[in-house]
Amino acid sequence: MMTDPIADMLTRIRNAVSVERLDVEIPASKVKRGVAEVLKREGFIWDWNETQQAPVNSLRLVLKYGQSGERVIRHIKRISKPGCRVYSHAKDLRPVLNGLGIRILSTSQGVMSDREARQHKVGGEVLCEVW
Repeated sequence: MMTDPIADMLTRIRNAVSVERLDVEIPASKVKRGVAEVLKREGFIWDWNETQQAPVNSLRLVLKYGQSGERVIRHIKRISKPGCRVYSHAKDLRPVLNGLGIRILSTSQGVMSDREARQHKVGGEVLCEVW
């Protein structure tokens, strides 16, 4: 029984990046699709797609590396956890590393980065930080 599927997703990405794999496969869910889409929009992964498998579908994320093999995702950390949820207003969201990183939020308008949340003036649950 998995109590925190988002933390599992982030751990799989962190482990894949640490051994420099080209892609990683994750069990699919609506929130995980949203996180993958935000990572793609913000330039941390190349692409993602969903494959039909039994008993659950899976997401395949194509990880991104620099020209000389440096990691694009250097740090990925779960912020809001099942035992301690963390919420933030749009006005309280500050840039991560002066804009080099992002926070991913689950808002009433879907999963989005902190930049998009500030633009739309919407707050929500802070899922994770990536830089």
